[in-house]
Amino acid sequence: MSAPNTNIETQQRRHRPVLGGIGFALVFAAVLLLGYFAWLFIQTDGPEGAATQIEPVIGADDNG
Repeated sequence: MSAPNTNIETQQRRHRPVLGGIGFALVFAAVLLLGYFAWLFIQTDGPEGAATQIEPVIGADDNG
């Protein structure tokens, strides 16, 4: 059951800082996640044996 004397405008004004803080926390978490993915991408050396891997030729026949 809801309260009988609810002033929506007052409630919106009172909750604005809290909702702004939640929004800031979400944006901050997204920036940290993207930074972590970028750091992982930069730190990788590539697949093992990348220097010796050979691309297969499509349509090549092994019989000569």
